[in-house]
Amino acid sequence: TMNLPAGSAGAIVSVQDYNNTFDSNNLTISPNGSEKINGGAGAVLLSTEGEGATLVYIDGTVGWRSIQDNAFADVGSNFISATGGTISEVGDFKVHTFTGPGTFTVCTTAVSASNNILDYVVVGGGGAASLSGGDAAGGGGGGGFRYFLNTTCAPTACAPGAPLNGYGSPSPSGTQITATATSFPVTVGAGGAGSANSPSGPYGTSGSNTIFSTVTSAGGGFGAVPLGPCSQAGKPGGSGGGGGGGGGTNNAGGTGNQPPVTPSQGNNGGNSAQTPPDHAAGGGGGAMAVGFAGRTTPSPANSGAGGAGAGLPSAFGTSGQNCGSFYYFSGGGGGGQSSPIPLGGGAGGVGGGTPAAHAPGAATANQGGGGGAGRNSASPLPGAAGGSGIVIIRYKFQ
Repeated sequence: TMNLPAGSAGAIVSVQDYNNTFDSNNLTISPNGSEKINGGAGAVLLSTEGEGATLVYIDGTVGWRSIQDNAFADVGSNFISATGGTISEVGDFKVHTFTGPGTFTVCTTAVSASNNILDYVVVGGGGAASLSGGDAAGGGGGGGFRYFLNTTCAPTACAPGAPLNGYGSPSPSGTQITATATSFPVTVGAGGAGSANSPSGPYGTSGSNTIFSTVTSAGGGFGAVPLGPCSQAGKPGGSGGGGGGGGGTNNAGGTGNQPPVTPSQGNNGGNSAQTPPDHAAGGGGGAMAVGFAGRTTPSPANSGAGGAGAGLPSAFGTSGQNCGSFYYFSGGGGGGQSSPIPLGGGAGGVGGGTPAAHAPGAATANQGGGGGAGRNSASPLPGAAGGSGIVIIRYKFQ
């Protein structure tokens, strides 16, 4: 409560909500004795956040007259303030990580225009692998990998990942996103579903797109089914699925960087290789490398390994496979082999999937890796699922 002094003509009293708390801690302004405020008896209440009032004493009829009433609740800031996702702090930066759909809402922007340019990682869902139809299926392609790094630093200190974008100096390539005081919907793509273990369901599916603002990272293409009416090349996508092998027919890996963007979001899947009796499928493409072609040297390592993943500094977030101080995304899944030794492909990872002697490997969630291919044997196994994508946003907040 603020008690006004006894009024004298021309006296001025001004009050302002110092810490923007009048909404929860109301201020009561009480007149002196029987004096009035704006011609009425009794106190007035200021209950709006940031509210202020200026009163001038006129005379005994009107008493104190409010000549100004205002509200200044906006908080000044030299940097971005925002909400959405899982928020962490790394030094002078805030990191917002989205492992599912959400909204990145910018509440205030920075004073300096350069601090409104956002760092981001956008990774599409990885493609799945298919069931071998008597031969070897290709590995799933990694989800599209797109990022922009506004922060200026030496490349080796920033990221070993591809595609490179100039690291802020002198002129980064890629799609720049500038923060404005608005909401940015975020879509995180699911990984492709692995094939059914039945003749009616040999196909895996491609991964789904991940979207942040104007940036879309395409889902990875699924690995090829090798034989019969289902015979096909690996499917296109952020990175392409591996080509299936068997029956004396080589199948190409799917095309990566589909739809095309600059810098490239991914690579082609590997081709299958046919050197009877070996039927070795190609690995899925990854963000940094084309998927390996099927290997024809008789050994347990005949199936193709997937393309390499893309790395970024750990400061960008805590999801993905940690390798030293870096995290990796969008590796291709390993291809399968049907003979002489039936093998399933490994899951997408740092260097892509490598052959597994038993079940094919499913990619880890929120890495965007491709699924490992199914193998054919007395008990066929379905191809494994791709990993879901992720969106990571970073900006300077202090």
